[in-house]
Amino acid sequence: MSGTASARRYQGVFPVAPTVFDENGQLDLEGQKRAVDFMIDAGSDGICILANFSEQFVLSDDERETVMKAVLEHVAGRIPVIVTTTHFSSDICAARSRCAQDLGAAMVMVMPPYHGATIRVPEIGIYDFFRRVSDAIDIPIMIQDAPVAGTPLSAPFLARMAREIPNVAYFKIEVANAAAKLRDLLALGGDAIEGPWDGEEAITLMADLDAGATGAMTGGGYPDGIRQIIDPYNAGQREDAAAAYERWLPLINYENRQCGLIACKVLMKEGGVIASEAVRHPIQPLHPETRKGLIEIARRLDPVVLRWGR
Repeated sequence: MSGTASARRYQGVFPVAPTVFDENGQLDLEGQKRAVDFMIDAGSDGICILANFSEQFVLSDDERETVMKAVLEHVAGRIPVIVTTTHFSSDICAARSRCAQDLGAAMVMVMPPYHGATIRVPEIGIYDFFRRVSDAIDIPIMIQDAPVAGTPLSAPFLARMAREIPNVAYFKIEVANAAAKLRDLLALGGDAIEGPWDGEEAITLMADLDAGATGAMTGGGYPDGIRQIIDPYNAGQREDAAAAYERWLPLINYENRQCGLIACKVLMKEGGVIASEAVRHPIQPLHPETRKGLIEIARRLDPVVLRWGR
């Protein structure tokens, strides 16, 4: 594959799968498999694992590999799986990415190298970082452009990497003014931009679709709801898409602003998909009233998640 590929192999709804724990905070691989089965049944075009919303930052390296193997073996090619392989070290990120490819990942998602609040890498280092990762694999790389990295990635710089580095072809844009950046990225990168994607739980989804986004990486609790927006939009029925967006936006907003990564687990636990909504310490569980508000909003929409395991 080259950085000028024109065919968009992956598009649609690719939600982030949670990492499922038992009440003692240990990996629950059977629950993990049920979560994946639900996400497939609910209409996910693909899934992403080991992302920030998967609590990747509380997993050991051995646990990361255990989850990756379990999910890829269980999915068994039913849908494409994106594996997040972010690491500050170029060589470690490249090795993680190669391992993901060898186990069957369709794509890797990588943030620019950063550490803490202040350790950053200049553009020349970021460029070479992604070049080294690309040299190690033959599958696409999605660059995650998110505030958590604290690393400015200009549209011209992203477009340059897409044009010049093989395998850099997908971009998850979840910074402020994402729609404007998506437009600039597409104008500058042309066919090298195989996948301009939306993130941040779809809170800006309509604006991003209007700007040219072809994929959305959302929370994993209600892919069926996100499909109700994206499917009519892609069929040229923008008014139907806008109406669906208005319908689902209260839940999207509640997840994004009130709950964060725990929302998916709460919905899955409430619907019998998983046995525990536990998160790993020091992450705190939802306040009971916040949890109640999430379920109340979700029930009005009748998402598959609340009845899948019942």
